[in-house]
Amino acid sequence: MSVTIYHNPRCSKSRTTLELIRDKGIDPHIVEYLVTPPSVAELKDILVKLGKSASDIVRKKEAKEEGIDLDALDEDSLIEALVAHPRAIERPIVINGAKAAMGRPPESVLDIL
Repeated sequence: MSVTIYHNPRCSKSRTTLELIRDKGIDPHIVEYLVTPPSVAELKDILVKLGKSASDIVRKKEAKEEGIDLDALDEDSLIEALVAHPRAIERPIVINGAKAAMGRPPESVLDIL
């Protein structure tokens, strides 16, 4: 099983989600997405796996602080803005093969493990 977590170590939900994954005996690939943001293609793939649109994974306060005008952007432009400003991406996101889940609440990722 290959599990990846898009992780922010400063976020308590992200840390709790990582701990839940490890408690299941899984050693996930950890992507600190603020250091290594996903590419546009990777983020589009993540959104497909989540079954969500880009607006569903936006941290609105951080988007505003980053100057992202949510009302003015179409889906592709918003994805590009999120890649350029990964701080505005909701966290954590866990990927397991063709499935993905947001770790809010952390227990929601258990369904895909």
